[in-house]
Order: sequence, then structure tokens, then C-alpha cells
Amino acid sequence: MYVIPLSEATTDLLDLVGGKAAGLGELIRRGERVPEGFCVTTDAHRLGVVPAAEVVAAYQRLGAGPVAVRSSATAEDLPDASFAGQQDTVLDVVGGPELIAAIEKCWASLHSDRATAYRDARQIDNRRVRMAVVVQRMITPTVAGVLFTANPLTGRRDEMAVDAAPGLGTAVVDGAATVDHYVLDGVSRADTGCLTSAHLADLRATGERLQAHFGCPQDIEWAIDAHDVQWLLQSRPITTLFPPPPATDKPLPRVYLEFGHVQGMLRPVTPMGMATLRTQITAMLAALGVRVEIVDIGGRLYGDLTDLARDRSSRKRLVKLMAVDFGPRAQAVMQHVLDDPRFAPTNGGPRRGGAPSAASLRTARRAVVGILRALARPDTARIRMFEAIEQLRTRSTAPADLRTAADRLRFVQASQDADDGADAIMWPIVAGMLAAALPAALLKGLAGPDEIHTVLGGMPHNVTIEMDLALWRLAQGAGEHRRLLLDTPPAELATRYLRGTLPDIGMAAFLETYGHRGVAEVDLGVPRWEEDPAPVFAAVANYLRVTDPGQGPDERFRRAAATAETALAELIGRARRRRPVRGAIAGFLLRRARSLAGLREAGKFAGLYPLRETRRQLLLIGADLHGTGLLEQPDDIMFLTLDEVHAAVHQGVDPRATVTSRRAVHRRELRRRTVPVALLSDGTDVEAALPATAAGDGTLTGVGASAGRVTGPARVVHDPGTAHVEPGDVLVAATTDPGWTPLFLTAAALVTETGAIMAHGPTVAREYGIPAVICVPDATRTITTGQLVTVDGGAGTVTVH
Repeated sequence: MYVIPLSEATTDLLDLVGGKAAGLGELIRRGERVPEGFCVTTDAHRLGVVPAAEVVAAYQRLGAGPVAVRSSATAEDLPDASFAGQQDTVLDVVGGPELIAAIEKCWASLHSDRATAYRDARQIDNRRVRMAVVVQRMITPTVAGVLFTANPLTGRRDEMAVDAAPGLGTAVVDGAATVDHYVLDGVSRADTGCLTSAHLADLRATGERLQAHFGCPQDIEWAIDAHDVQWLLQSRPITTLFPPPPATDKPLPRVYLEFGHVQGMLRPVTPMGMATLRTQITAMLAALGVRVEIVDIGGRLYGDLTDLARDRSSRKRLVKLMAVDFGPRAQAVMQHVLDDPRFAPTNGGPRRGGAPSAASLRTARRAVVGILRALARPDTARIRMFEAIEQLRTRSTAPADLRTAADRLRFVQASQDADDGADAIMWPIVAGMLAAALPAALLKGLAGPDEIHTVLGGMPHNVTIEMDLALWRLAQGAGEHRRLLLDTPPAELATRYLRGTLPDIGMAAFLETYGHRGVAEVDLGVPRWEEDPAPVFAAVANYLRVTDPGQGPDERFRRAAATAETALAELIGRARRRRPVRGAIAGFLLRRARSLAGLREAGKFAGLYPLRETRRQLLLIGADLHGTGLLEQPDDIMFLTLDEVHAAVHQGVDPRATVTSRRAVHRRELRRRTVPVALLSDGTDVEAALPATAAGDGTLTGVGASAGRVTGPARVVHDPGTAHVEPGDVLVAATTDPGWTPLFLTAAALVTETGAIMAHGPTVAREYGIPAVICVPDATRTITTGQLVTVDGGAGTVTVH
């Protein structure tokens, strides 16, 4: 079948007609006004020769006048890949030979550099893509353009956006001319630009109609001819929108803050990991006396802060409380929300006045006692903390008598409800964070942020630093195996290690202690290093490239600690001379910070022990279900919930369709490079609604998180497991978690798009004495690998030379 009428193209024939033709066929069958045409199918493309006789005959049936010839690849106009402008369109084609040539041009564009790169970026197999071609009667418009049924800039679902220009729509989609931009929000407006208010009303009605039919926001190309008739040239999903929050029955808007970046995560969480994290975060916040609903939006963890924002008491300190973990970007968006009249304080909220609950009072008492005890006797608190972590590690190990999937599932379900008495772990961490955060206010006018950051560098008792230094020592002991580790791909080294065919370099001992860690390690669905040590071997190779002993991480850490102690003594002396009381208090807190603040990583480190065991047992259950044909592979279980696993184990319910659907969504979200800091319930990306800030030429502004100034080549990294970071490189990343920190040992500076001053990445950067600037919007897209950049951690700037 080489040529079919456009009206017969359906989604069932996607492999034959491609995405664009299928979408147009659907519009025709719905009775929308679409230019008449036909489709040259992928069978013809596979044949390799244009079926001239059939094409010319179909062209004659159209009247043999001017036609538009447009690509319709099988990977085009899809829910997560629009391919806008990636393949060719030829307009005003007249004559049979010219039409044949235009079809051949569309075919050739399938493998153009831009189209191939686009598919590669979305992990679409170039070998499996085929090209169909749409031929339609040419419309000669007086005005044409694009309609988005949701605002593509802010994400608002109750607004539409229109770009329009006189003449052909190519002026709009190609960006070749100045266009008129309209936002349709239901408010009547006078006629302006090239569209009348009647045109805009018609477009809004069209958008509402098509969005309701297709079930998601649409990107619609349209044209209006000399008779004022509106024609539809295309309707496809808007692929750039972040998924909206779940619908609620609340009349007022709600606000959701992204929680994942606190743990250095922007990637989507697997469904099994999401269920576990929601439970853990909710319990952790409840222990601190805060009740927040954790919501899954786009596979990311968002907290519903609406009640806190509208509560008269909590809203007063909400922005300040976010400084430690959430950082300045989150503070800016939350301040914007608090200034919005729709979030004005109400009498409702989490606390309706009256006396605090008994549970809140008990939590407050435990907090005060735990924090004061840690501040009074930090060494004792630290010893008790690590004893509690060791007990947690021992208790989390599954009993040896688990034999069946049902046995293992009972163990996993029981572990979800376990109360491990976390006070010994939590309150020393909180005490350390307070001791590190409070001196900035006490020393205002006496010391700048960069000076306090210096004092907080090189802090002891940080399990992540100890892990990185242990890996450094492993690399230094490589000896005769140095070339093997440098020249062999990390994935191959990992395979050889797991098979037992790699020489002993100390990796087994390292993984015995740290194998339960990894990138995005709080997600239960992500492999640990003990399962896939390739990222560890990649880090070892980076360490082996450090040839200057003075740049070794052990030496850098020692220097940072010595500099911090010297700076601390000088700062305390100056503060006591000028403000004796404040100076004494600040000095006490900073010394306690150096004893306790390094413990911040220990809480998460401890929580990874039960996660590792839960993952082990789930994978064993997955293997059993795979053996019975209910799963395609054991780790498919990570795309189910515990209730769904229970149904599969005990009732034989087949979950494979669910797994397939969720894996597809997860793969799509893995490709997303930006995640909104905060969302409103109408889909608005709050940060996108903030007023734009001007920046100097070549200078990117963020927040200084570790003092110092370094110039070096940028290294933009999206996956730390395969990163090649040379000594002196400036590491540029969207975010970082502890699994990234081995890269810090060779990096000269750190730049991230998200974060907070006390988050994992900046904390480790300070302890290694490398400059860090966080919260630099779009850093990974603005900066390219190899560019020379200057990172000024004191000024909070990144200058691209």
C-alpha cells in the first residue's frame, strides 16, 4: 500500500502513515476543516523509489494545483517527541515531477544531521524509523500561526497562547519574522495585531474542542484564508509541558514544592521508590512537627505546602526555614506565592489555633532535649549516633529463613512500618545544622558569607568524605594495575569484577562498606554500587589522572581543615573584641558546627541500609514472578507498588501491561533536563512567572556556597557514572547527590542549577576547599564543555570567557 487518502490515516496505521498523517486523519474524521490530501506511506519509503504513477494520479484527483509536501515519520508528532522542524516541508509545489522531487527531499531529511541528533537525544532507534509523506492542497492564508492550548512558557493549563503573522505560517514556526503574541485567558480584548477578537475567540473554541478530544494540551498549526475561513494544518501534543499536579476538589489554587533536589535528585523516581520515599519523608517531617502531603508529579517528589502558606503562623517563617535544605531558588518562588492574594492567610490550615497537640508537644520536648544534649556533649552524641547506625544496619538484614515470595513480601511490608527510634540519629544532625546556620545572623557586619563558608570547610566525621577518601586510597594503591584501570571502559571493568576475573585492587573491601550507595540512592528502584560498580571504576580512573600530589583529595581536605581552624580562631577573636556576647555565642556555635555539622550525611547513610535489604528482597520476589511469567525481568518489580506485588504474588494478577506503561513514562521523564522548583495546581511553573533579572554579558549569577575563585575548562556532566573529569575541570551539573562526590576529588570547582548552601554538594565542596556556585539557572545549557569559565564562590558568579 503506497498511497492512501489522508482521511483513511489512523493511529492504528501509525507504522504505515507516520504521526502527522495519523493526526490529520483523526481531525478529518472529527469533521474539522483540514486541506484535502493523501499520504505516501512508509511502504513506499521502504521500497526506495517514489511510486510515481500512484502519486501523480492522487495529485490529479486533488486538482493538480499547488500542494504542500510535509514529512510524517513514524517517530513524529508523538506525546514525548514532536520533531518540530527536524524534517523537511516543501510548499507551493506544482507539477508531477516537482512533486516527486519534493517527496524525495522529505525522505532525505529523515537522516539529516539535525533529525538524527534529535532522535539520538531521545533514544529513538534510527534504524527503525520510516518516513511517510503528507501531500495536501495548498492553502493561501492571509494570516497563519500556532495555537498552544496551555501556556508553554508558564505551564498554566487555563491559558492558551497564540503566535500569528500575516501570510504563510512558516514565518511563525521558523522564527523568521516578528510575530504577534496573544495570551487567551478568557478576558475580552480589543482587536490588535493581525488577528481580530473574533479570530481569537474562534481559535480558543478550536483549542478547547481539540484538547477535550485528544485528552491533553495540543500544539495546533492553523491558517485563515482570504474568505476568513479557518483551516487546521496539524494538531499534536505539546511535548515540553511538565505534567500537572493531580486534580483536587479544592476551589482555591494549591502550591507544590519540589523535594527531590534536597537529595540531589532531578531524575524521576521509580514507582516502588516513590511509595517508599513518600512514607519516609512524611514520617520525617511529622517527627519535626510538620505535616505535608507528598505528591507524585512527573515521577518527582512534591510537597503540598498550601496549608502552611495560608496558615497565619507558619507562613511567617516558611521562607526562612527553607534556607537550609531548599535554597534560594525555592525561597524566591515561595515568597512570590506568599505575595499572591490567592494565598492570603486564612483561619484554616494545619493549626486552627488553641493549644498544640500532645504529639506536637512530645516532639518539641524530644527535639529540645536531643539538640541541647548534642550541643553540650558533641563527642558523646556522635558516639551514640554511630552506635545507633550500626544497630540499624544489623536489624535491617533479612532473616535467613525467607524461602518464598510470600515470605519475602511479608518481610518487606513489615520493614515499611518499622520504627527504628531515630532520635539518636536525628537530633545531633539537627544540632549541627543549627550550629552552622545561626552564626551568619549573629556575625552580620562582622563576617561575610564566604568567610563563614571557609570556617565550615574541611569538617570531620562526614561519611561521604570518608567514602571518597577511601576510594582515593584504593586508586593510589593500584600499582601495576594502573594502566588496566585507566584504559579499560568502566562497564567492562565492572563486568569483570562481578565475574571474579579482575585482579584484586581492594574493590571488594570498598564495596563491603559502601556498596549500598549509588547515584539517586534514595530511590529503591535504582541499582546500588554493589550491583553495578561501573561508576566507581569511572571515579577511580579520574583519580588516577591526578598527578600532582598537592592536588590529591587527602591533601586538599587537610588544607581545608587547617584553613578553617585558622579562620575560626581569627573570626572568634575579632567578634569577641567588637561584640563580646555575640562573639562568644557565635564562637561556641561554630566550634560545635565543626564537631557536629559533618554528621549531616550520616542520617541518609544509615537509611540506605534498610533500603538495600528491601531492594534485595524485592528483586528476589521479582525473580520468582519472572519465573512464573508474570514479569519480563526481575527489576520490573520496581515499576509496581507493594499492593500490586501482593496481588501478583497471592492472586496471580498479571502486571506486565502496567509495567510496560510505567516504564515508557519513566524513560520519557528521564530525558527531561529541567524540573520546576514549584508548581501551582493549574500547572503554573512559579519560577517562570517571576520577573526576569538582568545579568552582565558573559556572567551567570547564582549563590556562592563555597569560597574561592578558580578559572578552568567547563565539564558539563549529566551522568556521573560515565563522566571523564580531568584535574582542573569545572564540574557543571544540574544537581548533585553523594553519588556524585567522587568527581569532586578531581574537579577544580562546582556549578549547579539547584541546591542549598547546606545541601550535599556544597557541603562536600567546602570540605575539599573547592569554590562552588549553586542555583545558576540553565547552567548546563548555557555553558558547554570545554569553555573557559571563572567560578567565584564569594561573589556567586560564573563568568564564561
